[in-house]
Amino acid sequence: MQMMIMRKKEPNWRWTRQRRLIVAALQGRTDHPTAEELYQSLRQQGADVSLATVYRNLRALAREGKVRELHGDGPDRFDPFTHPHYHFRCQVCGRVFDVKTPYREELDRVDLGPGFSVHGHELTWVGICPECRRKGGEGG
Repeated sequence: MQMMIMRKKEPNWRWTRQRRLIVAALQGRTDHPTAEELYQSLRQQGADVSLATVYRNLRALAREGKVRELHGDGPDRFDPFTHPHYHFRCQVCGRVFDVKTPYREELDRVDLGPGFSVHGHELTWVGICPECRRKGGEGG
């Protein structure tokens, strides 16, 4: 599946060298990195970019709808795939995984009662991932 980040000129879209580096580093990643993890990856590749620049650009990309910002326990994570899909968050290691369960569009139209207008839904299961279970991390 392709990442939804556009490379063309758009109004208010600043295509800086740092943004190009960050977008390239996110391309195709399915591990939902934190800003810190992405920063470390960029530094290991020799990129001259600050952690503040990575945070600022990821937040801007999220505001523009080009990445999804995932909130939960621990630091925010970033998902380059913006199409509707579900996630699983491990309570032990904090990693986030894409879940292959089909997206239920009918839940985008659920009637919650007078005054509510549903525009979509997000679902994140919480538990322990297979790797942490193998390591004996059944606590939680």
